[in-house]
Amino acid sequence: MKEKGDGRRGVWIGVDVGGTKTAIVLTGAPPAIDARIAFATRPEDGPAPALDLIQQNIHQLLHQFGIEQGEVEGIGVSCGGPLDRHAGIIQAPPNLMTWVDVPIKSILEREFRVPCRLENDANAGAVAEFRFGAGRGVQSMVFLTMGTGLGAGIIVDGRLYHGASDMAGEIGHVRLTPSGPLGHNKSGSVEGWASGGGMAQVAQEALAAAIDRGESTLLAEPLHTLGKITAKDVAQAAQQGDALALEQYDDDQ
Repeated sequence: MKEKGDGRRGVWIGVDVGGTKTAIVLTGAPPAIDARIAFATRPEDGPAPALDLIQQNIHQLLHQFGIEQGEVEGIGVSCGGPLDRHAGIIQAPPNLMTWVDVPIKSILEREFRVPCRLENDANAGAVAEFRFGAGRGVQSMVFLTMGTGLGAGIIVDGRLYHGASDMAGEIGHVRLTPSGPLGHNKSGSVEGWASGGGMAQVAQEALAAAIDRGESTLLAEPLHTLGKITAKDVAQAAQQGDALALEQYDDDQ
């Protein structure tokens, strides 16, 4: 942990709210991560359970490392848009449809009594890569986030570009093909083809056809167990050399 001038430690909390999972990290010297906790977001249950878990897990990390709340410099929250980053309100993102006007900034500031900032997840990723990762040494770059959905963060002349209405980089809903996997109810969109959710859709269709043909594949197991497959299932099967899973990465249609 980084020491302040008065000998106390200075730490930061990061919270990434995604449509599939929420992750919380603790750091005393960014970009190093001292601890990480993740849990399923379950947007179908509404925001309250996830917000409770966010607060509980932050308290757990602080207790685990013996950190007083006064040693926390701030909390940063990243989440898919749309959102009001100035007011700190999450405004029903496509992958968090039940999270309607959630004032996450004020909730966390009230609980932990430290400053909290909210930023679009792709924008936050772009800043992180620009400062600490692959973007070091450049003045302009584009960062793509490919999770449950897809978005982009744009750095222009060394500064994060938000656009006139804070919607710069929302490229996921651009249509690539007349038909194809759905991305927020738009078939053939960038998000449909390139996101984790889109990969799962394409793979599930391919799996159904393979089962009809009597072919064997590792992807049949999660389908039988959970009734569906995810992009993580596809990746794990591909790493084990499964032919059907590998086809999903090679598909150039």
